[in-house]
Amino acid sequence: MESDERIQAHLVSVWREGKRMFSIGGREGMLVLTDRHLMFIHKTEAKINWWRAITTRQVVNLIKSKNTMIIHDGYTEKELMDDLEIEKNVEISFDNISKISYEEKDWGSVLYLEYEKDGKQEKFQYSIAQDWVKYPAKEPTKYMKVDWAPFVRYIKDRQNFTE
Repeated sequence: MESDERIQAHLVSVWREGKRMFSIGGREGMLVLTDRHLMFIHKTEAKINWWRAITTRQVVNLIKSKNTMIIHDGYTEKELMDDLEIEKNVEISFDNISKISYEEKDWGSVLYLEYEKDGKQEKFQYSIAQDWVKYPAKEPTKYMKVDWAPFVRYIKDRQNFTE
């Protein structure tokens, strides 16, 4: 992330699953869209009380309006830059995204993403969780129906190529 980049969308309670053979399970995190990058933040320095409040507020906002181009208070470019220092977090340049699309399922909305990172082709699907089970492992039990179109359009409009 460059110092002049600004957050354009910030989604919490995002469930990411690999779309490869033998891929099991997923990870919870944040999906952050800036002027030039898409980031999946799995490990964050954000406080747990902030996280709880924001996830609740996001559910309410997404029930009212399905628009995914939202920004949350209390998480700025500085916090994002700090989180990007953690190796588990992923930063993808728009031009490294080879395919991006979305689909409406019976159970929720899914964002599909294919990109190249460190010479490897990666495929993931992202969904926004509304409710969770915490035992034996944390997994979503209910997903949100959202509008990924503006999110996808923002990325495609800024790529040098799209598929």
